[in-house]
Amino acid sequence: MKFSEKLVGSVVVISLEGDVLGGPDANQLHSRLRELLAANKKHIVIDLSKVEYMNSSGLGMMTSALTTVRNAGGDLRLANPAERIKSLLVITKLVQVFPTFDSLDAAVASFN
Repeated sequence: MKFSEKLVGSVVVISLEGDVLGGPDANQLHSRLRELLAANKKHIVIDLSKVEYMNSSGLGMMTSALTTVRNAGGDLRLANPAERIKSLLVITKLVQVFPTFDSLDAAVASFN
């Protein structure tokens, strides 16, 4: 998995690319989230438009990211999940935990 980021207004958009499998990728993402939170960037959207597969460790990584951000007084949204990932979120009932949007614009706008 690779990730990149951009700032849209006051919202940090982190775009994930590839398979989300947890492991070392989780450590990289969490390190970056802690840096962003330390810089008072607390509105974060994770763009899943280029993610085709996510396993249970990847779901754990997302859940841990959400907890880290919320514990710091921020919030995290998911944008553009593929149908397969949407189904995974529904089956695991995480769709009730993560605010999820079908477009990046809607996810960013939800912070206003």
